[in-house]
Amino acid sequence: MTPILRTLAPRAAALALIALLAACGPAKKSVFPPAITLQEVTAKPGGVWHVTLRVRNDSYGGMAFGRFQGTLQVAQLGGVLLDANIDQDIPSFAADVTRIDILPTPEMSRALTELAAKGSAGSLPYVIDGRITATPEKEDKPRTFTVHGKDWLSPVPGIPDTYR
Repeated sequence: MTPILRTLAPRAAALALIALLAACGPAKKSVFPPAITLQEVTAKPGGVWHVTLRVRNDSYGGMAFGRFQGTLQVAQLGGVLLDANIDQDIPSFAADVTRIDILPTPEMSRALTELAAKGSAGSLPYVIDGRITATPEKEDKPRTFTVHGKDWLSPVPGIPDTYR
């Protein structure tokens, strides 16, 4: 064996052993930011809205969700604060809901009233921006994710003051 091969062979064997041992470790599941959207809004007498937030876990592993803090803006009007303690474990590629009550701005309430007058033909855009904490499975510390959701609200046929 040549002197070069005598020095390269042990190094190559050590590198192969390190690569083999690294492949034996536990597989990490990919973690992606969750998504938050409105599932339903119910306008109650006195101006309060019951808001159902849909929290979707887009990761390859389950996550334990904590607190969501953000804003809801309807029809490009002034926004209102959202603050929800979700406190739910959501499996991978699944979703669950949490409910909170908010007091919308007068402009937002007017926009929803005008939307109701249009019936199911009407819709209003909305945007949710904020931050949510979640602990991915097999991790000890929670992570904070920035979330941005947008979609449209439309009246639910046959259910007054309810929008999806």
